[in-house]
Amino acid sequence: MSTATGTAGPRPFPYKLVATDLDGTLLRSDGTVSVRTRDALAAATAAGAAHIVVTGRSVPWTRHILDDLGYEGLAVCGQGAQVYHAGEHRLLTSVTLDRQLAGLALSKIEAEAGPLALAASRDGLDGEVLVGAGYRVQEGPLPYVGFEDPSELWSAPLNKVYIQHPDLDDDELARVARQTVGNLVDVVMAGPGVVELLPLGLSKATGLSLAARRLKLKAADTIAFGDMPNDIPMFGWAAHGVAMANAHDELKAVAHEITASNDHDGIAVVLEQLLSG
Repeated sequence: MSTATGTAGPRPFPYKLVATDLDGTLLRSDGTVSVRTRDALAAATAAGAAHIVVTGRSVPWTRHILDDLGYEGLAVCGQGAQVYHAGEHRLLTSVTLDRQLAGLALSKIEAEAGPLALAASRDGLDGEVLVGAGYRVQEGPLPYVGFEDPSELWSAPLNKVYIQHPDLDDDELARVARQTVGNLVDVVMAGPGVVELLPLGLSKATGLSLAARRLKLKAADTIAFGDMPNDIPMFGWAAHGVAMANAHDELKAVAHEITASNDHDGIAVVLEQLLSG
């Protein structure tokens, strides 16, 4: 039975902040963002929401994507270590890894699991990614610099250290590292072949909370999208966490919702539904 007269307007967009991971989430497998997803994000921001990219990539590996998107807001980079103002090309905050602790952590992991292949991300707007012998670098346009002398790894401030093992898979390596050095550094699995050592207590959630505070927004205002275990803290912080269909099982287990894959516009699917009411 109808009890109202007239036509109701569209329901307001229920979130003030949309936080999206990049790889495996906002980016398709070919490294692009679909027109549909761009349009859905534009519609969400037109409805009053802010969009913040939250990525494990450091700023030098993120900046070209943001520029291509015409993105001028805040971005959280380096697993939460960096808050970056894309419109001003300016680093607002940065957290570095204690190199002495990182060296101790590596020695303990290697004592437990055997030799590791190493890479590291240097701090700063133009921080280089250093890659050592045996480290498998994913194909693509991202620049890196090789090193042979181990002392080069520690010669400048770092955001993170990447580790790979010749035999252990990513999940097992992350598990062993976490059990061995979890009191010294944080260990995250951020993608295929990407296990990282971070400053203790650092996560995407800490970086996102800093960025949100600058926008006077809160966790209760936030919907977050992701695909990997490093997104778990962000889902724990946000009011609503959406895992992509291609997401790691650990993230799916804590997600409020599972959407389509990154190659099938999973972000757009959810935003369009929210926008339509």
